[in-house]
Amino acid sequence: MSSSDPQNADASKAGPSRRQALERRLRDVHTDRDAYLELAAIYRSENRPLQAAKILQKGHEVFPDDATILWEWEEARLARSLQQLSEVSTMVAKTKSSLADKELERSRTDWAVCRIQICRSRIARDESRQYLRLVLGEALYDLARYDEAIEELAPLADHEQHGSAASLWMGRCHLVSGRDVDAMKWLRNACLRRAVASPPKVRSAALKLLIDLADRHGLAATLEHYQSVLASIQESDNKTKAAS
Repeated sequence: MSSSDPQNADASKAGPSRRQALERRLRDVHTDRDAYLELAAIYRSENRPLQAAKILQKGHEVFPDDATILWEWEEARLARSLQQLSEVSTMVAKTKSSLADKELERSRTDWAVCRIQICRSRIARDESRQYLRLVLGEALYDLARYDEAIEELAPLADHEQHGSAASLWMGRCHLVSGRDVDAMKWLRNACLRRAVASPPKVRSAALKLLIDLADRHGLAATLEHYQSVLASIQESDNKTKAAS
C-alpha cells in the first residue's frame, strides 16, 4: 500500500550527516513537520522501518491531524511487520527448530493483524478506498477468520475492477469452511464473468480450484469444461510470453 504523498526523492542519496542533522534538529525542535517526514524517508531508504515508525509516531503525536504523517507512519509499520516476517522466515529455513516455527507463526499473525488494523483505519477515514478490502480480506483469510473475510469482501463482488479478485477470495473462504456449493458459485463468478473479463491469474487460480471441486464431486462434464477453459488460458498466456 503505497503512500499518497511521495517522500523526498533524494532520501536514498542522503548520507549519515544529513540523518544526524535531522535527528539533532528533532531533539531540539519538536514542531518541524518536514523533518519528521524527511528523517523517516531516510530511515526507510536505509531499510530501517522500525526507526521510521518510531519517529513518525512522534510526529503524529505532535501533528495528530496531519494525513501525510499518519499515512507514512502506517506505511512504516507495514514495512517493519513485513521485514520481521522475512527475517524470521530466513531464520526458520536455516535452523528448522520448533521454537523458530512458533516465532514464524507469531510473525505471520502480526503481519495479518497489522494489515487489518491499517486497512480498516484507512477505509474509515476515506470510504473511496474500497480496494483495500481485498488486502483486508486476504489478511482475515490468513487468520482463518473466513466469515469476517467474506463480509469485508462482499461490497466488492460487483465491482468492475476488483470483483473478480474479491469473488476468488470469497470462494476460497467458503471452500475451506466446507461450503462447496457456495465456493463453486463464487469461483465461477471469479473466472467466468462476461461483462468484464477477469484477469488471467485470477481466472487460472479459480479454475484450478473448480477443477478440484468438480473432480472431488464426480462432475465429469463440468470437470472437462473447466479443464478446457484453463488450457485455453494457459495457451494464450504462453503465446503472449513468446511474443514478448
